[in-house]
Amino acid sequence: MRLRKTILLVAVAGTMAACTSTGGVRQPSAPETVAPEKALVLPPPGGPSIVSVVERKRGNGVEQTISLFTSSSVPGQNSLKVQFFGASGANPGAGNAGFSKINESGIAREVARSAPGVPMATSATFLQNAYGPFGYASGRNRAGDTCLYAWQQIRSSTAANTQARNFGMIQLRLRLCDARASERQLLGIVYGYTVTGTFDGELWNPYGNPPPADVALGRTGAPIYPDEAGYRASPMPIGYEPAPAIVTRPRAVVRSASTAQPAQGVAPVRAPIGPRVPLPGEAPQTSARPAAAVAPIEQSVRAIGVTVPSPDCIGDAAMTAACRR
Repeated sequence: MRLRKTILLVAVAGTMAACTSTGGVRQPSAPETVAPEKALVLPPPGGPSIVSVVERKRGNGVEQTISLFTSSSVPGQNSLKVQFFGASGANPGAGNAGFSKINESGIAREVARSAPGVPMATSATFLQNAYGPFGYASGRNRAGDTCLYAWQQIRSSTAANTQARNFGMIQLRLRLCDARASERQLLGIVYGYTVTGTFDGELWNPYGNPPPADVALGRTGAPIYPDEAGYRASPMPIGYEPAPAIVTRPRAVVRSASTAQPAQGVAPVRAPIGPRVPLPGEAPQTSARPAAAVAPIEQSVRAIGVTVPSPDCIGDAAMTAACRR
């Protein structure tokens, strides 16, 4: 008797649950493709173009894999991966993303997987872009392709975190391989990319408090020059340089001496002026033609010249008539 009551209660509970269910179809949280303009990080103008953007929403943030144009024989796809870590519960129904600090051993494994077959060396130079310090490794394979793997963590300082604000964090990974770009050109992408994504609320601002104005402003003895004057160092170039243009030279056309004409745009060679200087051991040439050529010129000069009268011929009509004779 008790068993029958238990079975009846279970059946009633199942019926009530079926009645209260909406029966709608729900898609679990999974990666999805979004439009390139919705990328949380954009490459610089002139840099590699965006091929696709795959986004995955997490309970405590968002992840994106931004695939970039690739022109290299190294296996793999150029990409820019970004992770936004915020408050838990930002996207209900999605699992939280695990946070891992940047350490040397983890970065070494990432670098090895980024460019198979390319010997990569980590740079020991301290560098920073507009968002703070970053690190990178680079190398070149036998075919001459250059590869770069950069990493960066954008997070406010510890002093700012103690003020119950600025808790958000952004992590970026950039993988670039190119057949014709140099290391410096690839490094310019790290200096030129723009983070467009933001957090809701000042509490999760990952950049910290805005920096104060430069102390040199308004101070005596601290001149500030215009950028176009060349006093300041030039910034890191952004983007790839265009491929060198192929210059074709026209074929030389052999012509005879009688039909040879000067090339277009080239001034013809003038004939030498003056007498010809004989070579050593050559007898000097004598000719009366230069004197004959000069004579008509002198004669023409005399014909068109003006004769100046003598002072004795001026003032007396008789003397003037005698001077004309």
